[in-house]
Amino acid sequence: MNQPLGTRSLDSFRDPIRRASVDVSIVVDEGAGTSAHVGEVIESSTAQLVAESVRLNGAPAFGQFVRVETEPLPILGVVHNTRTQSLEANRRPSAYGKSEEELRLEQPQIFELLRTHFDVFVLGYLDGTHPVLAYPPQPARIHSFVHVCSTEQTRALTATEQLLRSLLEAPGLPTDELLLATLSHALDAREPALRQAYVLRTGKELSRLLRDDYDRLSALVGRLKDRMNSKDSQ
Repeated sequence: MNQPLGTRSLDSFRDPIRRASVDVSIVVDEGAGTSAHVGEVIESSTAQLVAESVRLNGAPAFGQFVRVETEPLPILGVVHNTRTQSLEANRRPSAYGKSEEELRLEQPQIFELLRTHFDVFVLGYLDGTHPVLAYPPQPARIHSFVHVCSTEQTRALTATEQLLRSLLEAPGLPTDELLLATLSHALDAREPALRQAYVLRTGKELSRLLRDDYDRLSALVGRLKDRMNSKDSQ
């Protein structure tokens, strides 16, 4: 992996989601166990993992929450980087001056040598039906399948303030951009009538966590409000 793994502060392990004031049990969709996976784990550690996308250029979106079906416990994470590259480590794809459609017609074999990989920052794991935001006891197993979290699962993961702390303290990641992307997915998972209350609650928690960095706080809150207004106007 290219990103440093680092460690979290003790505070980020003390408040699992189950202690939140709302019920944040993950709702398992019917057929979730057999839903199509979007990737397969090819590299794994306690803090991060790399998955190969099932489809070329088909990785989950930046900031998307994902679930890894593995033993001993399913793992929850967020996508923070995606890349498409050649299977041959020492050979970079060449430019042909043609569109992808033209190349697929004339030289389809070149796409067989390309793979899309995405990096996942581990947020926590499932303890029964409850998401817990702390590192899992064991990393994901190689060849485990990766699934995109459902709307219900996204609401559960984003219903706690602990998520903000985990993302702000994530080592070696574009934390501000990642935070805004995950909050955008959180807004999508909520009814329009509930979005303003969520943004206000998130803004208050960010104010507490970033009380010593006013400029950063102001920029994040302003961009979060802009995203909510943009979604409301759609």
